[in-house]
Amino acid sequence: MIDRDTLISAAKDAVARAYAPYSRFHVGAALGFADGTVVTGANVENASFGLTLCAETAAVARAMNDGWRSELVAIAVTGGIEGVLAAPVAPCGRCRQVLSELAQLGGTDPVVWCVGAEAVGEYRLSDLLPNAFGPGSLV
Repeated sequence: MIDRDTLISAAKDAVARAYAPYSRFHVGAALGFADGTVVTGANVENASFGLTLCAETAAVARAMNDGWRSELVAIAVTGGIEGVLAAPVAPCGRCRQVLSELAQLGGTDPVVWCVGAEAVGEYRLSDLLPNAFGPGSLV
């Protein structure tokens, strides 16, 4: 099982790698797998705003490219203006869908830690995206 503090620390470290010259809102995400593996991502903005990658999406792409398609048990997300943490950050709707697909591939419902400077919100992914569309919806 993934240690909460370890995963939150990894997400905070990822914030430093964000490329966010337009919004200045730096986000880091860390995905925790059942065997203790941690995969991180940071947001990468683009002058063509629609091509921007959120931290969670970057982490999922990295995980899937490294062969991680199951056993997602925990997610930590954090960020703020210029990387300064303030209120807890939650995954956007698009990221909730991307995270849900990875979770559904392994039949998990990961805990999501939304990390701020003073507080950490704790949710299940299914609570953040109830009745999610996924691979099973296409049969």
